[in-house]
Amino acid sequence: MIIRPSRGWSFPDLREVWAYRELIYFFAWREIKVRYKQTVLGAAWAVIQPLFTMVVFTIFFGNFAKIPSEGVPYAIFAYTALVPWSYFANAVSQASNSTAGQRGIITKVYFPRLVIPISSLLSGLPDFAIAFAVLIAMMVYYGILPTFATLLVPLLLLFSMTTALAVGLWLSALNAIYRDVQYAVPFLIQFWLFATPIAYPSSLVPARWRPIYGINPMAGVVEGFRWCLLGSGTGLDSMFAISVLAVFLLLITGVVYFRHMEREFADLV
Repeated sequence: MIIRPSRGWSFPDLREVWAYRELIYFFAWREIKVRYKQTVLGAAWAVIQPLFTMVVFTIFFGNFAKIPSEGVPYAIFAYTALVPWSYFANAVSQASNSTAGQRGIITKVYFPRLVIPISSLLSGLPDFAIAFAVLIAMMVYYGILPTFATLLVPLLLLFSMTTALAVGLWLSALNAIYRDVQYAVPFLIQFWLFATPIAYPSSLVPARWRPIYGINPMAGVVEGFRWCLLGSGTGLDSMFAISVLAVFLLLITGVVYFRHMEREFADLV
C-alpha cells in the first residue's frame, strides 16, 4: 500500500474512516478512563457542572430576574437545556485540542486523522447519559409525563453530536496551526452559552430576528430538547430548520478544511 497526501480540496474517504472504527472506540474508551482515573467523585462530575449551573441560573434568572420559563418550573427549564449544552461544550473543548494532543501517534502512524475528533464525541456520551438520567428523575419529581415527541430525543442527540463535530473539526484543524486557538475556545464557549436560549426562552427573541437567531445551531438543539421533553417552546419550527441548515454547511466545510490541512498535521503539531 502506498500512502500519499491528499491534493487540493477534497472530501475524505468515509469508507476508510469506517475501516478504522475500532481505533475510534479505543481512543474514546481511553479518554473515558483517563478522565475518571484517580478522581474522588468519579462520574458525579457529569452531573455537578449542569446541576450547579442550573442552581445559579434558577436563583438569579428565575427568582431575581423573573425570566419566564414557558409554564414549567424554571429549574427543569434550565436543566433540560444544560444537558445537551454541557455535552456540546465538553465535546467541542476536547475536539479542539484532540489533534494537537495526539502528537505522538500522528507523527508515527498513519490513520485517517478524522478518527481523532470523532472519538472526542463518543467519549462524552457516558456523561450525557448520566446527566440525562438526572433529568428524567427531575421530570418524575415535577410530574412531567413523556409524550410521543420524546422519541425524537435520540435524533436531537445526534444533531447535537453533529454540531459538536462540525465546530470541533474547524477548531482542531486551526489549533494544530495556530496554538492560540486553545485560549480562544473557552471564551467562545462562554459567549456561545449566553447566545443560546438556556437561561431564557427563545420566544423572547423578536419574530423578525428568529431566522437570524436560528443560525446558532445550539438554539435549535436546546429548543428541540425542551419541546420533546417538556412540551414547551415553539417546537421544530423554521428556526430549527435554519439551525439544521447551518450545521450541514458548517459540517461540510469543516470536513473539507480538515481534510485539506491534515497532510500538514505531522509537521505542525
